[in-house]
Amino acid sequence: MATPQKICCTVESILDHGGHVYTIGLIPDQPLPRFKAGQFLHLALDPYDPSEYWPESRVFSIASSPSEREKLFITYSVKGLYTSRMEDDLSVGREVWIKMPYGEFIIDPTLPVVLIAGGTGMTAFTAFLDNLTGENACPITVFYGARHPKLWIFRTFLEEKQARYPNLKVWYYADELENPAGNEEEGQLSVDSMFPKLNEPLGADYYVSGPPLMLKNITLGLREFGIPSENIHVDAWE
Repeated sequence: MATPQKICCTVESILDHGGHVYTIGLIPDQPLPRFKAGQFLHLALDPYDPSEYWPESRVFSIASSPSEREKLFITYSVKGLYTSRMEDDLSVGREVWIKMPYGEFIIDPTLPVVLIAGGTGMTAFTAFLDNLTGENACPITVFYGARHPKLWIFRTFLEEKQARYPNLKVWYYADELENPAGNEEEGQLSVDSMFPKLNEPLGADYYVSGPPLMLKNITLGLREFGIPSENIHVDAWE
């Protein structure tokens, strides 16, 4: 695994999805170290001086493909002081610092895979899904929840992957939903609603990423349904 590096980056783009959710494009001043899908980075808004301590930072999943080493993307939702500062202070052309890669939330597709994402937690899975090819034989099911359908910001991305990878199925959840389609459901993500949609729920590996309360509820639900702890993987860096 690559040794983490500290890298200065320039903000190239800021995409406002609405609902205080943003995607940031960053251009590093050197090629990114090699990383694996599912790893994360530390983002610092203040300048880094090598003679001093690393400044205050926050961790974010790397939403980009590991094959892309000249640019990277993160997506965040404004929750708390640090992300509020990001919303207020970040602008195109500004310099920030990252250190990466970190984490072992790496998907092993040798078993059927179930990916459960709440909101921007989907970014923990985008790099993995971006690398799917027709040669990947294992079935993959994605359950993607958000407050509102407008915040299914990765829906187009997921639909593109479904067109190329026939073993990928996606279900969408929203707190409020009018006239749901066949793969849409009103309400929050829950194991009770997900299990009937799986062909072999007891034979799958589960990967869960999202807000802390969601992580807790889904993990408890999976255990109550008899999923062994070794088959439950939680992206719990928040």
